[in-house]
This record gives sequence, C-alpha cells and structure tokens, in this order.
Amino acid sequence: MTTAAISPTIAAYASEFAAVRASANSNSSSWLTSLRESAWAEFEKIGFPTTRRGNETWKYTDLGRLDRETFSRSFGEISLAEVKSAAPWSDDWQTAVVVDGKFVAGLSNNLSGAGVSVTELEASAAADEAVIKSALGQVAKVEGNAFVALNTALFSGGVFVNVAAGVETEQPVHIINIVTAGADNRASYPRTLVTAGANSKASVIESFINLSDGPQFVVPVIEVSLGEGSTVTHYRIQLENEKTIHLGTTRTVHPANAVFNSTSFATGPAIGRNDVHTLLAEPGAETTLHGLYITNGKSHQDNEISTTHEKPHGTSHQYYKGILAGKSRAVFSGRVVVKPGAMKTLAEQKDMNLMLSHGAEIDTKPSLEIYADDVKCAHGATAGHVDKNMLFYLMSRGVSRHDAAFMLVAGFAGEIVDEFQPAQVSEFLYKKLETIIPGLDSEGIL
Repeated sequence: MTTAAISPTIAAYASEFAAVRASANSNSSSWLTSLRESAWAEFEKIGFPTTRRGNETWKYTDLGRLDRETFSRSFGEISLAEVKSAAPWSDDWQTAVVVDGKFVAGLSNNLSGAGVSVTELEASAAADEAVIKSALGQVAKVEGNAFVALNTALFSGGVFVNVAAGVETEQPVHIINIVTAGADNRASYPRTLVTAGANSKASVIESFINLSDGPQFVVPVIEVSLGEGSTVTHYRIQLENEKTIHLGTTRTVHPANAVFNSTSFATGPAIGRNDVHTLLAEPGAETTLHGLYITNGKSHQDNEISTTHEKPHGTSHQYYKGILAGKSRAVFSGRVVVKPGAMKTLAEQKDMNLMLSHGAEIDTKPSLEIYADDVKCAHGATAGHVDKNMLFYLMSRGVSRHDAAFMLVAGFAGEIVDEFQPAQVSEFLYKKLETIIPGLDSEGIL
C-alpha cells in the first residue's frame, strides 16, 4: 500500500514498520507476519484519531500532538537492581521485565511455574501456534482502532502468559514495563497475551514505570482469552511523567461462567488513556472493572470503559474514582450495552471525583444501552470538593492541616488501592500516594 496520500507523521511510522519487517525473526510464523501486515494496512488507512468533531470516542481528548510530533522505537538498558527499586517485586512471583517495549529474559524471574508459563510472545508463536493464533489479534481487533493496529504492527517480542486448564495459582504473574531514561521521543509498544484454560484461576499485574524526564509515547495492548469457568484478576499500575502520551488498551472475551476482574491505578501523563472493553459472550459471564486516576498540573487522563452483554445472566460492575488538581482534566466514559436476548443481566456503573482545585475539570458520561427485558441496570456520577467541615474537625483535634488533607484524600483513594493484591502491591501504591498527594493542593482548596 502506498503512503503517498498519508501525512508525513504517518509516513514516519511507515519507516518504522519497514524496519520491523526487515528485521523480523527468522522463526516468525507466516500468519504472524500477515497479521502485522494487515495491522499496518489498517493503521495506514485510518491514521491517528486527531479529528474530534463527530468522533464521540475522542470528543474530550485532543491527540493533535501526534500530528505535530514523531516518536520512534529505541531500546535502552537497565540493571536488575534498578528494576527492583522502581516497581513492586517479590522473588516468589513470576516476573517478566519489558524494557522500552522489548521483553528481556535476563531480567525476568521464575518464568516457568506449575501450570503457568511466561514466554516471549513472538518466539512462542510457532511452538504454540494453535493457542496464540486463536487469540492474538482476535480478542483485541485492529479494525477501527489506530492504537491496537499500530501496536500489532510494531510490537517487539511481547509477553505470552499461558495458564493451563484447572490450574489455580497462588502467586501472581507480574509484567513490568519500564521506559528507560536517556532518549526523548521514544515510542514503545508493549504487547501481552494472556490465555487462561477452562476452570483456571490466575492474577496478572501490569506495571508501567517511566524513568525518563522527557516525552515518550507508550502504546500497550493486553488481550485476555478466557476459558470456560476461568477467572483472571488483572491489576494495572500506570506511573508516567508529565510529558508522556500513554494510550493503553485492554480487551477480553468471556465464554460461559468466565470472570475477569480488573483494578487500575493511573497518574502522571500529559495524555493518558485506559481503554477497556469486556465482551460477555456467553451465559453466566462476569466482569468487575475498578480504577483510580489522579491528575495534576496540566495532565489529562481519559477512561474509556465499556462492557457488552450478549447472553443472559451476565454481571458487570464499573466503579472508578478520580482525584483532580491544578488545571488538569479527566474523562470517564462508561458504557454498558445489553444486547437483545441478554435477560437477567445485572449491570452497575459509578464514577466519583474529588476536585482539589477550581481549575480542574472532569467530563463524565456513564451510559446504558438496553435492548432486553428483565434486567437490572444502574449508573451514576458525582464530583465535589473536600468536606471543609471534616478538615476543620481533624485540625481541631490536633491534626496538622497537611496530615488532615492527606488523610481525607488517601481515605478517598484507599477503597481502590486496597483492592491491589498481594499486599506488597498496595503498600507500594500507598507509598506513591505519600509522595503524590502533598503536591496536589495547588490552590489551597483543601
């Protein structure tokens, strides 16, 4: 396909794709090569969604910077000690380390567990072709999605987590995605595929850690292929710098009685997006999507959260909390679709926001589309400031203003942070809150 009609910015990514294609691993499967080719063709066709008029999905998020600035792949180096100090770590966990989008086995830990294997996705494409081919690009589809298409075309290696049928793991799989310092305008495309066999149970942690002070472009995609009766619990930690664009995508498809639970923690980026869609494709499927987002300065965090109920007796919960300060902006677009015939559906969604400055702004839009009878669905959204009476009460009891403000904000956030497991993860996030919250009160509204 020619690039003559596309913008110079898109043409720059075309040269990146040409380099990926030229350096493809000699063991790459032909079907994977074809998948990359079709993904690039889709990206080349649709480009970045920089037009907001008439584009409801991106109505509140301006991606014009992607037409003005080019990012390219490069790979830095990092020591194991630096990895351990930057992210939650336990020697008991199965840990895959991804540096600037590239899987690094030498920094990883316990990759082979009892019934759970963690390998490089691209290298496993031939050995586990039937499993990977049935899920990769099939759960997270490239059609109409520029960032899934771009990731599919350009990801380097990737991570493949395979949980055998009937296996219930006690320790999590932790995927640490680190952006190293030393290069500005770097692009990284972390790709993760999780396949869970029938009646299995596992938890996966994704950490996105940015050690750079300069602008970066991080485009991760995780797709989860669930087996019948399986349960996958997913924790997502996004810690970016204030110059970075982070556009993450999560996709799942649920067979009968399958469960996907996800909790996210996001802070920092110039533009951040957490795009989650769960498809409850068979009866008895269930999903719980929770999250906390913290914005400050001029940062922007967009949450595009949606669930589709296709069959009866499905259950879904969406519950997100935002803490906004400075002149930052956040978006919550929660959507639940109940298809015809999906009777006995239970769906709930709620978005709550704590505003710490008069300059901050939240655009929140929970929505329900119901095309079936005999369902129970509810939604709601709130935004408000810290209760001054509660702040005064704590100060009147001898608590300093700083400590009282921290207690109130941390208390609001704690409901979500406490969901992160194992305990090392929630402890890590509480320590982050201790450093983040004191810098949020930019206008003294507390």
